Amino acid sequence: MAHAMKVKKGDLVQVLSGKDRGKQGRVLESRPKDKRVIVENLNIIKRHTRPRPMRNPSRMGAPQIQPGGVIEKPAPIQVSNLMVVCPTCNRPTRVGTVIKEAKGEKRRVRVCRRDDCRQEIDK
Repeated sequence: MAHAMKVKKGDLVQVLSGKDRGKQGRVLESRPKDKRVIVENLNIIKRHTRPRPMRNPSRMGAPQIQPGGVIEKPAPIQVSNLMVVCPTCNRPTRVGTVIKEAKGEKRRVRVCRRDDCRQEIDK
């Protein structure tokens, strides 16, 4: 079952614990089922891969080969180790929700929970 996460794709987040503590990055992918997200250029791991032929590179000529070697890529980070950075006050914050009415329809909007900010995270 997928769980509701307060972190979405495209959010700027800050890492709270681990080898990348204090660093910030954009969320590339969220996995609510695992409660994990992939953050750009954070939690980098190395994978040793062998050369493999590419499927339908351009459907022309000889088959192209995807190079092998040591590839660095971001690994998933648990959501509990991340905090959303508010775009208004530029500080890591907890996320709250407020029901906002616009054009006759009600929407849930994420907001910054800092007392001196309280601005919307979703624009």
